[in-house]
This record gives sequence, structure tokens and C-alpha cells, in this order.
Amino acid sequence: MQTPKLVITGRDGILNFFRSDHVKAPEEWQPIPGALEAVARLNHAGWHVVVATNQSGIGRGMIDMTSVNAVHQHMMKLLSEKGGRIDAVFFCPHAATEQCDCRKPAPGLLRRAARDLSLDLASCVMVGGDACDVQAGRAAGVAACIRIVDAIDPAAIAAADPPADYTCTRLAEAARWLLEHEQTRSA
Repeated sequence: MQTPKLVITGRDGILNFFRSDHVKAPEEWQPIPGALEAVARLNHAGWHVVVATNQSGIGRGMIDMTSVNAVHQHMMKLLSEKGGRIDAVFFCPHAATEQCDCRKPAPGLLRRAARDLSLDLASCVMVGGDACDVQAGRAAGVAACIRIVDAIDPAAIAAADPPADYTCTRLAEAARWLLEHEQTRSA
């Protein structure tokens, strides 16, 4: 029996353009060209895709749960129009100053995603832009970490950052690489 395949991806800077003032309303969620199509390609190749995202704007009072849910419904609608889907969205609502196990780089969101979907993290791939995404993936024991360098300011990448298994500019490139290397990964 084939092991289910799961891509856990960040949201801001990966699926949609990053906003320093946070995405607070559906119309502020603007997809990065090719990202929605990349999710659809992964889905059509048998991959489950979930989002694991830090949303500190909730904990800091900048956005409420109703607005976050509306943003995610908008994201799902746009994905559906491209033939793709996100199986679930997991987010940490805590401010960076709070102590929690779900804010990346802690592995809590990734572990919850695997548990809720009954999947083994050792067969999952983490896609993110920040060092905290790679750190969360490594701490959770994922099979591979892909880093999207266009998601953040390239000057923010430090020599001490944990290395990713693959580094690229956009989710479309990550999906292409993942699908090309799928055979060797599962062998």
C-alpha cells in the first residue's frame, strides 16, 4: 500500500504575497503567480497539501478569527477555481512573546497536521520561506524541507540558518522539483 503524501506549506510569501501589516481581509490576500496552479499540480499527482502558518496578528489584536476564516475561505475559493485544494489550515494565533508549542519554529503545527490527517511526518515535506519553517520541519522529522527564498528578504537569510534540502524562488518551482524527485524519494 502506498504511503499518503503530504506537503505542509507556509502561507504568506509562499501562496500569497507577504504583507508586513498582515493580511486582514480577503481582498488583501493576493496569490503569487503560479502558486495556486502549483498546489493543483501537487493535488493531481496525489499529494495532500495543508497550510501551517504563524498568525501573530491574532494574538496582537490586529485581526480576529472571523477575518482569518474569511481570508482562508477566499484562498480556498481561488484554489478551487484553479482545480486545487488545501486539505486543512493550521495556524498559531499567538504573539511571538507567548510561550506555545505551535508557533514555528516549534513543531506543534506540523505534528497536529500529521495527527489530524493520520499521516506519518517522515513521509511529509515542509515548504516555507523563513528559517523557522525549516527548523519546524527538522524538529518534526519531515522527510524534506524546501525553502522559498522569494518569500523573505534575501538579506535575512543568515549563514547559521539550517540548510534546506532544496532552495528555490517560488512554490511553482518547488512543486516541479518535488514531482520530478518523487520517484527517488519513495524508492
